[in-house]
Amino acid sequence: MTTRGRLPERLVRLYAGLVLFGASIALMVRAELGLGPWDVLHQGLSERLDVSIGWVVIVVGALCMVLWIPLRVRPGFGTVSNMIGVGWAVDATLRVLSTPGSLVGRVVMMATGIVANGVATGLYIGAGLGPGPRDGLMTGLARRGPSIRVVRTAMELTVLVLGFALGGSVGVGTVAFALGIGPLVHVFIPRLAVTFPAPQGD
Repeated sequence: MTTRGRLPERLVRLYAGLVLFGASIALMVRAELGLGPWDVLHQGLSERLDVSIGWVVIVVGALCMVLWIPLRVRPGFGTVSNMIGVGWAVDATLRVLSTPGSLVGRVVMMATGIVANGVATGLYIGAGLGPGPRDGLMTGLARRGPSIRVVRTAMELTVLVLGFALGGSVGVGTVAFALGIGPLVHVFIPRLAVTFPAPQGD
């Protein structure tokens, strides 16, 4: 089996993943129990700049791509789609969601957001059409020497601290996201990658 399937199927998975990724962020925002590290930064900037969190997602993604230039990372079609699509989906979903009135409802919404984020990551990465802006920055830095684990940890701690200082939401959801997203992505990426049978020899 190969990881490159037919383009239409890959595009469907890419855009389904990006919309679901944005929706997952919105679910965690409305749960009000804490966000993943990057979204703590996005929310903090959103509140300080008085713009929508979706616009912040787009602008931060664009800034990450600027940092790709000295790292010689090449964007794919899915990279630009990621930058714009996720931000749009966050704002669109926030318009139709409200915060549940009970703690149980908020916990369920938070958990749904974390699982949806794992599924969404599997879909858009599995489409094989280019990394997201933040993923590309991580892998580009890792090629310069440090391991991906070290680079990812350093990046997420940095944006978490900055976001918290700016007023982003840190809480049990932040911890749950940090503990859960790795195993979820590990499960969903191989299962959601677009594949087709490799050509058989004579």
